[in-house]
Amino acid sequence: MEKSMVRTVARLLVFVGALNWGLVGISYFAASNLNLVNMLVGAYPMVEAIVYLLVGLSGLYLVAPGKKG
Repeated sequence: MEKSMVRTVARLLVFVGALNWGLVGISYFAASNLNLVNMLVGAYPMVEAIVYLLVGLSGLYLVAPGKKG
């Protein structure tokens, strides 16, 4: 995959992660479960874990020093 595509996918995953954590924070006050990733793939815990892993790796990719293209 070319770098701009990798960067676009990483940004999308970071956006999903930020949205998810925002909803988790809101649900703390609303006493409900607004975990977006869990709602979408909660029936498959391994897939849920992979999504969280990819979100974390995407965040690291976007903040890693180096030439940005």
